[in-house]
Amino acid sequence: MSKPVKATPTGQSAGPRPSRGPGHHLKPIVRAKDSKTTLKRLWKYLARSKWLLGFVIFLVLLSVGSSLAGPYLMGRAIDSLFDSSPLTQLAKFAGLMILVYVISALFTWAQTYLMANIAQDTVLRLRQDLFEHVQTLSLRYFDTHPHGDLMSRMTNDIDNVSNTLTQSITQLISSVITILGVLIVMFRLNLILALVTIATVPLIFLIVNRVIKRTRKAFKEQQASLGNVNTIIEEYISGQKVVKAYGQENAIIEKFDVENNALRGASIRAQFFGGMMGPLMGMTNNLTYAFVVGVGGLLVIRGQASLGLIASFMNYSRQFGRPLNQVAQLYNTVQSAIAGAERVFEVLDEKPEIEEHASAIGVETLSGAVVFNDVDFHYVADKPVLQSVSFSVAPGEIIALVGPTGAGKTTIINLLTRFYDIQSGEILIDGNPIHSLKKEELRQRLGIVLQDPYLFSGSIYENIRYGRLDATEEEIINAAKLANAHSFIHRLPNGYYSNLTEEGGNLSQGQKQLISIARAILSNPDILILDEATSSVDTRTEFQIQKGMKTLMEGRTSFVIAHRLSTIRNADQILVIQEGTIIERGNHHSLLEAKGFYHHLYNSQFETQLA
Repeated sequence: MSKPVKATPTGQSAGPRPSRGPGHHLKPIVRAKDSKTTLKRLWKYLARSKWLLGFVIFLVLLSVGSSLAGPYLMGRAIDSLFDSSPLTQLAKFAGLMILVYVISALFTWAQTYLMANIAQDTVLRLRQDLFEHVQTLSLRYFDTHPHGDLMSRMTNDIDNVSNTLTQSITQLISSVITILGVLIVMFRLNLILALVTIATVPLIFLIVNRVIKRTRKAFKEQQASLGNVNTIIEEYISGQKVVKAYGQENAIIEKFDVENNALRGASIRAQFFGGMMGPLMGMTNNLTYAFVVGVGGLLVIRGQASLGLIASFMNYSRQFGRPLNQVAQLYNTVQSAIAGAERVFEVLDEKPEIEEHASAIGVETLSGAVVFNDVDFHYVADKPVLQSVSFSVAPGEIIALVGPTGAGKTTIINLLTRFYDIQSGEILIDGNPIHSLKKEELRQRLGIVLQDPYLFSGSIYENIRYGRLDATEEEIINAAKLANAHSFIHRLPNGYYSNLTEEGGNLSQGQKQLISIARAILSNPDILILDEATSSVDTRTEFQIQKGMKTLMEGRTSFVIAHRLSTIRNADQILVIQEGTIIERGNHHSLLEAKGFYHHLYNSQFETQLA
């Protein structure tokens, strides 16, 4: 089950959205910091379809021109009733009206279809560039940026751009052209009636401005309440075992009830103010009709206008008021899309911290010789994590990293896999500086089992095969057997083809770790990295895994991070790390004889197990 993402800085929500009722376009809007620059960059994506876009604008002109001809022809048809041959003239103008309205509808359909293609092609390229660029970013970026915010940029913000390009752009262009076209036609037909029609424009803008302010405030409150409700739902779904274990169902129901009622009140206010726009604009348009009829009637009585002309103006006044309202509404929609595009470009502007040189060496295989020379590293400036760390590992050796939480053990692994680059010192693999090796090929020669196993949606078979996509079914089953995962997989209803829920939520932590270990075994790495790989399994299973791991480690350089010191007795080297510095090194027996930090740590664990 996907988790709802909380509200992001754009005021958008990555979780369930409220229904799109009246006033939905008036939700909280965040303006772009630099609209001009963002539009220029967005145009570079649109420009690839510039000829097609130009054709769409041409279709908009034809569509608007056709629709503007309709009221004029209707007026001529009415006036033809007073001619000497009314039936002939009426049929003529009625036929022309049908023709222009059909043509207008066809042009509108064509422009909508073409603009949808342009928008989706543009967003396809933008989304592809964003996703590919994210793959190049270092772990530091993901560590320092909320995942929910990044998800919102890759989904909500791009969807916002897509919807605006698909629907709003042609609508905005059409509205502006319609306003200009109606003004030109009205002033050419009758100056007095044209002035009467545009007299209500200030009133329209006053109403729109007042209602938009109140509606936006109401929708902001609704979004905040919705975020609170989503948070409670997310917490309950994620922590339902804890809620049930402590019998807190009633408490969370009461909490939800309070927030749910708050959302109800905020939604009623938002929908009420949002629903006011239509009736108010309708009232304003009706006032315009009344003025046109009144003044037009006087002109007819005085012989200064015909009935057909009044009828035409009635329609033109309708066409004039509607696009004014649309422009006011679309302005905020477009601004929101620009702000969304700006947030996408902010991610695209992030430079990969770990850069690969053009002269990087390819890695087909590794013997596994690893050297750290005076390595210093920090995640945050002036807060060193590793200080002058030096050690060497011969091919095929098992090296164990031991120390308290936060000592720097996992950081050494992060540097070895080149998830981060060191600030000073040198890391050599097979005698080559690590920065001179191609990152992708280097990581393909590493087998990694993390402390927190991650499984993808799909079958168990697919998750194990992730270690090597060209593996056969027999190889996948053998890897599972070596990792001691075959027996529990075989007992599942669909065996290896049993589907997993999000992050393997329908398996135990230990079972997920076994699959993760099988995946690493299948990858047949030159260097094996086990970051607390057996921390989530019971002692009996751990013992069985250790036997499989012993076979796997033969002939491979292996790095093992372990809190259970009993699992690393056979390591060739044990590095004891404290506060980013290696304070002891040796094998299990020599470190026990030294009676230092390792001796104290080992005896503490032994005494705890006896207790």
